[in-house]
Formats: sequence, structure tokens, C-alpha cells
Amino acid sequence: MDQYSISDSSSQWDFFVKAAFVVALTSTLLGIYMIPGELVIKGYFLISSLFLVFSTITLSKTVRDGHESKRLHNKISEARTSKMIQELDAK
Repeated sequence: MDQYSISDSSSQWDFFVKAAFVVALTSTLLGIYMIPGELVIKGYFLISSLFLVFSTITLSKTVRDGHESKRLHNKISEARTSKMIQELDAK
């Protein structure tokens, strides 16, 4: 039986995703720092941006967990079906 694989991405893809996240976060923080305006406005943008980042991470993790759960459920269903077919063929 095949071992269930958690991650199918390459190390290059993982590096790209992490680098893109760092660049996006850095440019957002730099943009908030450089924007003309009062500290209250900058604070609002900073809190809103951080909330957006954390909610995006949470959403992507939830979607990924749901997808992996369905993959595992499908593998279990497929194994049960194969077992039932083998039992019927044996009779």
C-alpha cells in the first residue's frame, strides 16, 4: 500500500512561497511606515494588515486541512471497495 504523502511540493516552490510572503509583508510594512499621516492612521493600517495576514493564513490552513481530510477519506473508501471486490471475486 502506498504511503500517504502530506506534501507534494518541491523545495524550490516552498522557498518561492516563503520569499514572496516576506517580500509582500516587508513592502506592506515599509509602505505603512512611509505613508504621510498621523500615527493613529498608520496604526490602523498596520493592525488591519496584520489581521489580513493572519486571517489569510488561517483560511489557507483550513482549506488545506479539508482537502487532506477528503483525500484520506477517498483512500479509505477506495481500499474498502477493493477489499469488497476481492471478497466477491474469491467466492
